[in-house]
Amino acid sequence: MQPEYIHATLLDRKGSGREMTWLEVEGWHPGQGVLWLHFDHAEEEVVQWISTDSGLAPIVVEALLARPIRPRTLAVGDGLFLALCGVDPKHKSRREDRVSIRVWVEENRVISIGKRRLLAEEDLIARLESGCGPQGTAALVVSLADLLVLRMSDRVEEFEEGVDDLEDQLLERGMGGLGVNLVQFRKRTIALRRYLCLQREVLSRMQQESVPWFDKESHALLGDVNERLQRNIDDIDTVRERAAIAQEELLSRNSDQLNSRMYVLSIVAAVFLPLGFLTSLFGVNVGGIPWEESASGFIVFCIFLMVAFAGQIAFFRWKKWL
Repeated sequence: MQPEYIHATLLDRKGSGREMTWLEVEGWHPGQGVLWLHFDHAEEEVVQWISTDSGLAPIVVEALLARPIRPRTLAVGDGLFLALCGVDPKHKSRREDRVSIRVWVEENRVISIGKRRLLAEEDLIARLESGCGPQGTAALVVSLADLLVLRMSDRVEEFEEGVDDLEDQLLERGMGGLGVNLVQFRKRTIALRRYLCLQREVLSRMQQESVPWFDKESHALLGDVNERLQRNIDDIDTVRERAAIAQEELLSRNSDQLNSRMYVLSIVAAVFLPLGFLTSLFGVNVGGIPWEESASGFIVFCIFLMVAFAGQIAFFRWKKWL
């Protein structure tokens, strides 16, 4: 049975690699080089091949085929299972462009599972085709992790540009429609940071695992990748803080605007409350109302109201309420 594979690459341990047919994969032996197979986990033939024909231990098969899965690492014998995550800018129309890749690494064979070929994998294969790729299994794993982090760095830069735009909108165009945008932006940064932190834990755990094929040089390179990932986490934390400050500023402006409007309404109510009382009082239909029989009573009453209004304004100014 031939499973539907995304790519099958043979590394010659000298920095080069080439694509293989499935017939060549079936005849592969470790003396030819490092075999890297990448499958689509949604294919039934792939599930059957990994379960029965790959020769993997049951715990490894279960880890490779598990869905959903969070970034983690697991050492089994001389092999290492990795669950990593990345971003795929090729599919920005998708609601979520974060993708996961599960990798089983042996000394001479690498089996990875994912929905499609990631940009990080395409970059790695391009390096192999040009003769500048990794020269062994450990270097392949470190290079893959490095390229995944590099793509995440691009996404962090996009978030930095995004928060710059939001701050510019807040300063130039006011508050129109920014509330929803800020909430959605913060949710995206929180989600990305969670995956970055999980990825950092995986890389840190990889440095602690002791497998024969993982040499000291690869450990050192992996440490550099982990430091770069930590800088990305620090940058995304800065972006989150800036977004939070922008949202607080937006809420403060909304509150000030509401307080200003309530202040005006309170002043208007305070001014017209006594005037309304006087007009209601003089409008009572009983005997004894002043100027009831006078022809100039209405004019006198209006002058009286104007004097009362002016007195209130003067009082408010004296109390510094206006």
